[in-house]
Amino acid sequence: MNKKLLGYFALFVGIGLLPLLGAYPVFVMKVLCYALFACAFNLLVGFTGLLSFGHAAFLGTAGYVCGHALKVWGLPTPVGLLLGAGGAAVVGLVFGLLAIRRSGIYFSMITLALAQMLYFFFLQAPFTGGEDGLQSVPRGSFLGLDLTQDLTLFYVVLGLFIAAFWLIYRIVHSPFGQVLTSIRENEARATSLGYDTGHFKLLAFVLSAALAGLAGATKTLVLGFATLTDAIWTTSGLVILMTLVGGMGTLVGPMVGALVIIALENKIGDFGNALAELTGIAWFNGLGESVSLVTGLIFIVCVLAFRRGLVGEAMVLLERKPKAAS
Repeated sequence: MNKKLLGYFALFVGIGLLPLLGAYPVFVMKVLCYALFACAFNLLVGFTGLLSFGHAAFLGTAGYVCGHALKVWGLPTPVGLLLGAGGAAVVGLVFGLLAIRRSGIYFSMITLALAQMLYFFFLQAPFTGGEDGLQSVPRGSFLGLDLTQDLTLFYVVLGLFIAAFWLIYRIVHSPFGQVLTSIRENEARATSLGYDTGHFKLLAFVLSAALAGLAGATKTLVLGFATLTDAIWTTSGLVILMTLVGGMGTLVGPMVGALVIIALENKIGDFGNALAELTGIAWFNGLGESVSLVTGLIFIVCVLAFRRGLVGEAMVLLERKPKAAS
């Protein structure tokens, strides 16, 4: 077992111990869901070079499909999760067939337009609950495990995340993943070598959509509801921010980015109150209402000072140390 695999193993063991060390299980599960969403997006943009502005469509679609399957149809939880991921994959196939005909900013804008069309469909469709969303989605059970207990659900969610992460790892380190990397670096050269780049890009798009759908279905299971927030364009912007902050093109980077952004959204108010008590400046008390301002500042700092993202810059520093020592 190489050092990277040992590092991933240690990381997941550490995550598994978090609830036992006092971390709130629902918060950690929410971070894991968004981390999977970011990892799925990173598979497309970081390893294939396709920047999608509409990835929230897959998160939202899976959330609604899974929630409807569990609440209305009364299907078992594993089936609901699979239907959610499958529904997102079907939407990804439709989006991909239309979007991969173009490249660059045109590809990105097509994905954004399609996602907004789907958002307005969800807004008016009766099965989504409109602006109220789909509420009171039951957790059910998973392979005989009662998911109404937060700790039990946490380990199920962690297991799903590890399985999805392993799949992404295998994709990236497979011959298929090498072709995706070659498309990212030089699509014309990949075409000259005989690869049908359109076929590979479409498959990468569908895989990314399915994994994003698994994140959306799991999120609905954890929180017990699916809303329009999951499908709106700002959520697509959020996953781009997570990937860039953590490190695009790295496997762990999106996880770190998701942790930073979700922690800010949930804990910035407490941090602001602490700063207000420490400095005596009352303005910090309203910091919890300025999450967008803080995340925007973090994005600017990362673009200017950490262009490879937090994990990317850390990897570069670690590579430089042995050279400096020698």
